[in-house]
Amino acid sequence: MELTRFRVLPGKVDQLLAARPGMIADFEADREGFLGARLVRLPNDEWLDIVEWRSSADYAASSAKGANLPGIKAFFDAIDSLVSAEEGVLP
Repeated sequence: MELTRFRVLPGKVDQLLAARPGMIADFEADREGFLGARLVRLPNDEWLDIVEWRSSADYAASSAKGANLPGIKAFFDAIDSLVSAEEGVLP
């Protein structure tokens, strides 16, 4: 599991939400081992992206690619700052 917490300025929330379907489509097409994602809105302009991967290796390979496709880049462009990024394992 990938747990990424980030901040989005209020003026970019619509941009983030509009870009989300394209990001998911690009992940499905380009990221081996991508199983799904859930986006959670938190207080204080923060968001949590919970992304499920088949393996740690798939998560690492995805991270290395960065914003290599337009849908992913559009989503990342709406993010103001990264708060934290962690990897966990479901029991």
